[in-house]
Amino acid sequence: MPARDANTYYSPQPNVPGRGIVAGFSTRFWVLTIVIGLAAGFAAGAFVELLHLVERLSWGESPALFLTGVRESSDLRHVGVLLLAGVLSGVGMLVIRRVSGSSSGEVSEATWLRDARLPLIPSLARGTLSIVTVGMGVSLGREGAPQLAGAAVASELCRRSPTITAAQRRLLVACGAGAGMAAVYNVPLGGALFALEVLLGTLELPLVLPALLTSLVATAAAWTITGNHATYFVPSFAFSARQLVWALIVGPLAGGVAILWVRLVAAANRRRPHGRGRLVAPVLVFGGLGVLAIPYPQLLGNGLEVTQLALLGALSLGLFAVLTVLKPLVTGACLATGSPGGLFTPTLALGVLFGGLLGHLWSLAWPGSPVGSYAWIGGGALLAAAMQGPLSATVLLLELTRTTGTLTVPMLLAVAEATILARRLGAPSIYSARIAPPEAEERPEAPPLRSAELSR
Repeated sequence: MPARDANTYYSPQPNVPGRGIVAGFSTRFWVLTIVIGLAAGFAAGAFVELLHLVERLSWGESPALFLTGVRESSDLRHVGVLLLAGVLSGVGMLVIRRVSGSSSGEVSEATWLRDARLPLIPSLARGTLSIVTVGMGVSLGREGAPQLAGAAVASELCRRSPTITAAQRRLLVACGAGAGMAAVYNVPLGGALFALEVLLGTLELPLVLPALLTSLVATAAAWTITGNHATYFVPSFAFSARQLVWALIVGPLAGGVAILWVRLVAAANRRRPHGRGRLVAPVLVFGGLGVLAIPYPQLLGNGLEVTQLALLGALSLGLFAVLTVLKPLVTGACLATGSPGGLFTPTLALGVLFGGLLGHLWSLAWPGSPVGSYAWIGGGALLAAAMQGPLSATVLLLELTRTTGTLTVPMLLAVAEATILARRLGAPSIYSARIAPPEAEERPEAPPLRSAELSR
C-alpha cells in the first residue's frame, strides 16, 4: 500500500443529516459497540492487576512504586529478572507463532492491511506476554495488551455477525483498540480520538459516536477494577511569555527528534530476529538491559514513573541528558527482539525527557518557570509528531494529567510545528513504522475511513 500524501491524513466531511449514515447503523451494531467497550474495559483492568502482580513478584513483595522496588533490588536480581523475561518472551512468541502461524499481531497492521481481522486467542496470549515482560522491566508500553484485547474481541464478534460490513468491522476494531487505551489510562476522549485520528485517519462526525461510546463504556468498566484517577500528577503550571517563546523554538526540534525516533522504530522492526535468533535475542538484549539498569534503574519498565519525575522536575540535568539518550535506545533494542509491547508510553517518556532537558537549559537563560512545564509541552509536541495525531496527542496529555489547560496554547504551538515538520519530511507514524515490511521503501499509513463506506 503506497504511503499517502501529507494532505490526505484526514477526510473530514460535514454532518449532513440526510445522508442517513448514523441511521444506517443497525441495532446489532450499537449493541456490539457496548459489548466491545465492556470487554476492553474489563480486559484492561485485568491486565493492570496482572502487571502489578508481576511487578511485586519481580521487584519485591509490596514496593511503594515500581521504581522504588527496582532501586531496592540487588544487582543480581536486576540481571536475573531480565534474563528470565528474555526466556519467557522468546519461548512465548515462538509458541504463539506456531499456534497462529504468524508472530505478527499489531492492531494497526490488522486495521490497515488485513481487513481488520485479528485472531482472538493468539492476540490475548500476545497481550498477556506483553504485560508480564513489561512488569518484569522490559522497556515497552503496557497499552499494547488492552488495545490488542479490545481489537481482537471486536474482530471476533464481527466475524460472528454476518450483517456487519467490512467497513463497519474496521471501524469497530479501531474503536476496540481505542477503548483499550482509554480504559488502561483513564482517557475516554483521548482513546476515541486515537481510534479515529491515528488508526482510521479520519475525523468524520458520523464515526465519532461509536468511538466515543466504546471508549466511555470501557473506561467506566475499568473503574470497577482500577479506580478513577489521573495517570500522572502535575502541579498547576502558570502561563508566562517565556514558555510561549520556548514552545516556538522547541516545536521544530521536537519534530526532528520524533523523526529520528520513528526511524529507530523502523530500523528495530527490520532487525527482528528469525530462526534461533527469536530465542537468543531477547535473552541477550534483556540481560544487557538488566546490567544497564544497575546504574540507571529508570530505564526499566514502560517509563511511566520516569515521566512522572520529569513532569515534576525531579531529575537532575545530567540524568535528563543520560535518559534522553538511553531510554529510546533500550526501547528500540527491546522492540528489535520481536517482544510484544506498546510504544505510546515510551514515546511520551522520550518527549518529556527531551522537553525537560531543553527546559533545564532554557531556565538558565530565562529563569522563572518550572522545568516540569517545559517537559509537559515537549512531551505533547514529540508525541503528536511521532503518532501523526496532533489532536489525539493533545487531548491524551490533558486527560492523562487532568490539568486545567493553562499551558494549552504553548503546547498547541509546539504540537503544530512538530507535526508539520514531520509530515513535510515524509515521516510515518510509530505505528506504521513498526509494521513496515523490511523490503518496502514506503511504509503504510492508515487509509482514511469515510462514513460513506459504512452505508454500503
